Amino acid sequence: MAEKSYRTVEARPNADSLIKPGELVDLVEVTPLTLNDRRIYNQLLENAWEAIDKPVSHVIAKAALRGSHNSNDRIGESLERLMSAIVKVAVTWDGEPAIERVQLLGGNVEANRADGLLEYEIPARLRRIIGNSTVFARLQREVMFALSSKYALTLYEMVQKRGNLRWRSSERFTLEALRGVLGVPKGKLTSWSNLKLRAIDPAVAEVNALSDFMVAIDPIKTGRSVSHVELRWWRKDDDAAGAADRALQYSKVGRKQRTEPPAAPQGRARPAWLDGKGQPLRTETYETARMRHPGFDIYFVEGEWRAWAAGKPAANDPDRAYLAFFRKYAEANPL
Repeated sequence: MAEKSYRTVEARPNADSLIKPGELVDLVEVTPLTLNDRRIYNQLLENAWEAIDKPVSHVIAKAALRGSHNSNDRIGESLERLMSAIVKVAVTWDGEPAIERVQLLGGNVEANRADGLLEYEIPARLRRIIGNSTVFARLQREVMFALSSKYALTLYEMVQKRGNLRWRSSERFTLEALRGVLGVPKGKLTSWSNLKLRAIDPAVAEVNALSDFMVAIDPIKTGRSVSHVELRWWRKDDDAAGAADRALQYSKVGRKQRTEPPAAPQGRARPAWLDGKGQPLRTETYETARMRHPGFDIYFVEGEWRAWAAGKPAANDPDRAYLAFFRKYAEANPL
């Protein structure tokens, strides 16, 4: 006798975790979203969960979406991006695989008061996808807010969706498919080396440090170029899971330090390939860059700055020049 399919809407969130339909984990963003957008969207889904597949409006306090920020400005900006975001979702249509393009968020009304409410709707096509879903990710709320980049959060969601599958522990993606699911903006991180350095390696390190699973992403070449990757995951043993629990108790700065590669002598982790491009900057300059731009690889950006500055007159103050470049780079390449 065939097992009855378990519908995603029957799963229940709890005080520690929320539910996200699998179709919304592996979606491809046509309009890139930020880390904050993704967190807010997960909270909106959770808040609407009891009636998420029904044509009703949902209400949530804006304070619940602010996180550690005192201003509601970011909420409004995120809502507008979510309303305008078009995503591609893998579905089955008439028994055949298909791609459905949908909006993530419908119309909403935001009270002007800082302590006011937000009323919002889930679009009809998305409600139908969620209502038909039978696969989901259970996301630990504490982990979701601890991860420091959208790439880490997306990778965490991918693993949580797949982690309890008994019949598989790996999945192959084309490089473009992985870029799409991670939400890498078009024209950014176009080479495998940049994608690995800027997005994949930091995300893998954070997920391994903070989640219940270990994860690895291995390149697969076709000829001389990387064309696919293999995503592998396995559940941590008790010791490793305990270490993840302890990592979640650290301050955000402490977590960041513990998920970065071990520091080299003199407290620096500057990679050897930068040695031929110029003398290291001051230690405090690197620390300032880390604090101002969490989630970015400070040494990758140093490489980008030195490549940009090549052939130009030497800066009178390289440390200030690097930080100024970093600010513009972060604005142009939001995580």
